[in-house]
Amino acid sequence: MTGQLTDFEEFVRTHLSGLLRYGHALTGNPHDAADLVQTVLEKIGSRWTHVQRKTGDPLAYVRRSMANAHVSRWRRTRKENLVADVPDGRVEPPADPFEHEPLWQALRELPPRQRAVIVLRYYEGLSEVEIAQTLGISQGTVKSQASKAIANLRGRIAGGREVR
Repeated sequence: MTGQLTDFEEFVRTHLSGLLRYGHALTGNPHDAADLVQTVLEKIGSRWTHVQRKTGDPLAYVRRSMANAHVSRWRRTRKENLVADVPDGRVEPPADPFEHEPLWQALRELPPRQRAVIVLRYYEGLSEVEIAQTLGISQGTVKSQASKAIANLRGRIAGGREVR
């Protein structure tokens, strides 16, 4: 069991910063990204030997698990209608340096699967085949989701409308 824990710890040490970046791109903020990574790694850590043995690429499996967990969370919470009180006085600027950049804002507004495809392709540098394997979808779906995502990004940045 010690060897199993050591292998998992080594995996986490090696890939944590990349997983956090990927999570940030998926969720839109570093706090939700850290929660997403922690949740997925907790689940996978308890069955690490199985993950290593049964999946050809544990990193792809973790990325897919993160994308799936993010989509599941988004589906559960999208129906909630949250209303916040308007604060009195001056509001401090957000800590996220990307919050006001139009591209990052548009990326955060994409549907989860489109966002995952774009992040894996252009942020993580994966090929269409690797994205399909990571997300468990066909290569054709990767292409169509990427095309729709790019059209959405263009439309959102130019003030246009969303493509589903």
